[in-house]
Amino acid sequence: MEYSAPWWLRGGDLQTIWASLYAQRRRGPALAFKRERWITPDMDFIDVDMADAAADAVDPAASPEQRTLLVLFHGLEGSSSSHYAEAFGDFARQHGMVYAVPHFRGCSGELNLAPRAYHSGDFEEVGWILRRMRARHPGPIVAVGVSLGGNALLRWAQEMEGEAAAYASAIAAVCAPLDLTAGGMALGQGFNRLVYTGMFLRSMKPKALRKLAQHPGLFDRNLLLSARDLYTFDNVFTAPLHGYRDVEDYWRRASAGPHLARIRIPALVLNARNDPFVPVASLPSADAVGKYVTLWQPEEGGHVGFPHGAWPANVRAMPDAVGNWLLQAVR
Repeated sequence: MEYSAPWWLRGGDLQTIWASLYAQRRRGPALAFKRERWITPDMDFIDVDMADAAADAVDPAASPEQRTLLVLFHGLEGSSSSHYAEAFGDFARQHGMVYAVPHFRGCSGELNLAPRAYHSGDFEEVGWILRRMRARHPGPIVAVGVSLGGNALLRWAQEMEGEAAAYASAIAAVCAPLDLTAGGMALGQGFNRLVYTGMFLRSMKPKALRKLAQHPGLFDRNLLLSARDLYTFDNVFTAPLHGYRDVEDYWRRASAGPHLARIRIPALVLNARNDPFVPVASLPSADAVGKYVTLWQPEEGGHVGFPHGAWPANVRAMPDAVGNWLLQAVR
């Protein structure tokens, strides 16, 4: 991906924050989502926002089942209203695709029921979602995961190896924290800790406390309230609720970076080298990923930013590049 930020948006933090809050997300009308509730195998639920984005289809007579389905797995505390989800939806509309945004548990506006939430290595959930998508959609399926969702999507492809092709023709991970330890440490320091970690914890702590009210004794309330970084939050909440010994065990076992060579379907891994969440030293080299993986590592872009164009900029450059790569992989 060739990318240059506008001259007035220099630096990874500015590119991250401006893209999220101020840049334009769409070139056309907003998608009309239809929300579906899917009951999970453990009798919990996830909410999936679906849209038949056929307005500008190359073949408007084609049925939804014949068109390509784009599935987006969102990032930490994201949703179908996140800036990148709207931008990918706009790409889907422009190319006549069917578009789906499954929400990880607790991210659709309603707290889930089970004594678990979601996490960066949640490849079992990703796999269950893609199996259900395949059961209802016989046409091509491509998937993109953003940040946390990108790491989880890569972990699914790694675990599935050659079987992944039955469920997805190609995948892409955007700004995934491939080394969760490096990313977690980066978010626990300086400006990152003050701004980004504080933003995440303001959303995650109340959800965790509501989860504790659902399931008394699930974790130590006082330890959670004392958390000032993701290391502590994940050690108290995320790791033990999802079967990990502690935060170090979680971050090590859930990281997709060490296993990229196991992937057996076309996979694009995009990371800006100035991403404040993902230290550049933690990014993989081409000789470590295997022949199925394509690395894009532009110098700029921030974390799921990539603002482009004249004031106030837009965030379509990245979805255009990633989406076109996925469509080429299907053809």
